[in-house]
Amino acid sequence: MSTRVSAMSVLPPVRRDRIIAQLPQCYRSEAALHTKDDFSNKVKTACQEQRTGTVGYKISKVIIVGDLAVGKTCLINRFCKEAFDKNYKATIGVDFEMERFEVLGVPYSLQLWDTAGQERFKCIASTYYRGAQVVIIVFDVNDVASLDHVRQWLEDALKENDPTAVQLFLVGTKKDLSSPAHFAQIEQDAIKIAQEMRAEYWAVSSLTGENVREFFFRVTSLAFETNVLAELEKSGSRQIGNVIKINSPSNNACSTSKKKQPACCQ
Repeated sequence: MSTRVSAMSVLPPVRRDRIIAQLPQCYRSEAALHTKDDFSNKVKTACQEQRTGTVGYKISKVIIVGDLAVGKTCLINRFCKEAFDKNYKATIGVDFEMERFEVLGVPYSLQLWDTAGQERFKCIASTYYRGAQVVIIVFDVNDVASLDHVRQWLEDALKENDPTAVQLFLVGTKKDLSSPAHFAQIEQDAIKIAQEMRAEYWAVSSLTGENVREFFFRVTSLAFETNVLAELEKSGSRQIGNVIKINSPSNNACSTSKKKQPACCQ
């Protein structure tokens, strides 16, 4: 009897509040990666038939960038630890949290990298940008300058990654501190920038928890869907490659009559 235990079986079970059965909806349809109501049929079928390849064993890297004191750490802590610490401490270099989910019955993990916003730590933090599947750029809705700087943060993050392989999110924090009139104006500007960046826009409050869970569930779901579709494309390419190999002239030559067979096929 084999005593080998799979890596997934020794992990603790996914928390009940980390199970995703339906695609979470976007925050604003004018600035969304897509506005579909549900996961693609290909993804749902693959999950039902357990054809998701290595997705259940992968850890997708998410980097969170933005100016100093915009609330990156508070955003992560609100979701991962259900806590809010009013005593601000600047992140030195980088820190990360691991979150495990179950999406359409398939285990899936995110590694959330919290990077320093201080200029003196930028060189250290940027070394951890490489290999990100998701980039979350955070700004403070009460600080216009932090919104003005998001393009530079995007440029820095994409230096280490393939722009075509990264999903982008622009997140405004501290929504609870903003007056309705001010928030309406800065959100209008943020949506325009998100559209230019081809990012999905969200506004949240780490203090109250408003939209935080919904945002991270959305990030997880879109990253998961992208991974499954990539796995299906790989498996399809392998199948097509096998068909081409089987029907190639060199293989057909070996199936002709023995008189016409080349020496290598006899």
